[in-house]
Amino acid sequence: MKPAVYFDEYDEGSTLQCLLCPRHCVIKQGEVGFCKTRRNVDGMLYSLNYGQLTSIAIDPIEKKPLFHFFPGETILSVGSWGCNLSCEFCQNWEISKDRPKVIKHVMPQQLIQIATERKSKGIAFTYNEPVVSFEFILDTSRAASKEGIYSVLVTNGVIEREPMELLSQSMRAMNIDIKGWNDDFYRKEIGTEKANVLRSIEIALKSGVHIELTTLIIPGKNDNLEEMEEEALWIKSLSPDIPLHINRYFPNYHYTVPATQIESLIELASKAKKHLNYVYVGNVVLEGYSDTFCPDCGNLLIERRGYNVIVSGVDEKGRCTSCQKEISLVF
Repeated sequence: MKPAVYFDEYDEGSTLQCLLCPRHCVIKQGEVGFCKTRRNVDGMLYSLNYGQLTSIAIDPIEKKPLFHFFPGETILSVGSWGCNLSCEFCQNWEISKDRPKVIKHVMPQQLIQIATERKSKGIAFTYNEPVVSFEFILDTSRAASKEGIYSVLVTNGVIEREPMELLSQSMRAMNIDIKGWNDDFYRKEIGTEKANVLRSIEIALKSGVHIELTTLIIPGKNDNLEEMEEEALWIKSLSPDIPLHINRYFPNYHYTVPATQIESLIELASKAKKHLNYVYVGNVVLEGYSDTFCPDCGNLLIERRGYNVIVSGVDEKGRCTSCQKEISLVF
């Protein structure tokens, strides 16, 4: 176990309050918080999943998904267990809802060594919700940066301001979920306030982190066209160059709602494209909807066929080869 960073005494006894995420779980002696990864042991809060990996793989960077960050390259991707949200449609519920039986124990320097041996330029913290592994990710990303290895976070963005600011200092890129634009949907089905996520996006951007956003579209839940336009307008207010991934939902965990209709994804993407320069449709193969085009002249910049990526319309300075527009890409 590793001592947690963000907690405080809740009363004069041994009860503690976790301050890592907006849930602010009140945890009595011997008990754990909502995410199950933090336990009160004799008046001290400990992280239970420090260095505990359930998944480790070399993935295409596009799988995170990150389309504008080292396109076409691969990255060492790792996941632990636990989550601080209550989504009944969770796509990774086997590792997010409880501690699996098979665990690999890895310390930060060991993980950095694995990345070096696999010739990976970066480490992605993904699969389950990485926020609940805050201490391990903070230690690893700081040590990795000293070795010239960058860190990537794939997260729901539900974390308090101070830990988010701290984590953003050692992250090069993040993909953050916007689960939808309906406040009731966020409160009743996600278990948090949308404002918490928007704040995290703003903090990461202010810190200079490369940001891409993902919205998983669930029929009848968050597929409203007006709400998608409101979401796109908010993103545009930060920057119209922030990539938005509109992903297809499939039934999973406790949700039996049928998979998202292709027509709905296309319609939502078209609505978002009125305000954003880079909108992609994921979890489904649709010709042209995963390619990157110049927002000014329409030149094909990056062609994607599955995870086969061809960068053809961007020069060495990151400009469109047709009109010389500077493209929002990290090489």
